[in-house]
Amino acid sequence: MDKLDIVNGKVKSLEDLLPLVHIWKFQEKKIVFTNGCFDLLHLGHIDYLAKAASMGQKLIIGLNTDKSVSDLKGPARPITDQHSRASILASLFFVDAVVYFSEPTPLNLISAIKPDVLVKGADYTIDRIVGADVVLANGGEVKTITYIEGYSTTAIERKIRETSL
Repeated sequence: MDKLDIVNGKVKSLEDLLPLVHIWKFQEKKIVFTNGCFDLLHLGHIDYLAKAASMGQKLIIGLNTDKSVSDLKGPARPITDQHSRASILASLFFVDAVVYFSEPTPLNLISAIKPDVLVKGADYTIDRIVGADVVLANGGEVKTITYIEGYSTTAIERKIRETSL
C-alpha cells in the first residue's frame, strides 16, 4: 500500500469511523478523542497530540471544517484548508483517525464515538469541556494538557503579518 493511501485512509467520515471504533472497543483498545482547528501545525500541537495519544491506544481527532473555523476564528481563517489540515494530522504516526465536524462543537462526534478519554487543553476547566458529561456518564475520563508556552497559530499568523508589512 502506498504511504499516501495510508494517510488518506485515516481521514474518515463518522459513518466510516464508527465500525472501526466498534472493533477497537471489542479489542479493548483505549480510545482517546480530542478536537480542534489545527490550522498551522506547530510544536505546541505536536506536543499536545503526542501527550493525548499516550493516554490510550487509539487517537481520534475531531477536525473543524473550514466553515466552522471561520465561524470560530473570523473570516481570515483558516489559513490552510481542511483537506490539508486533515492530511497533515493523519500523517502523524500516533494519530489513528481524523474526522471532520462542521457543527459549533464536537458533541455529536463525542456522543457517537463515546471515547474512553476526552482531552482538551488546560485552558479549559472540565465543566467547560463539551462532551465531558457524555464521556463521564459512559465511565470514561476527561483530561487536560498544559500547552507549551509561546506556541499558537494566532502568534504565528501575527508574526507573518508583521514581517510582510
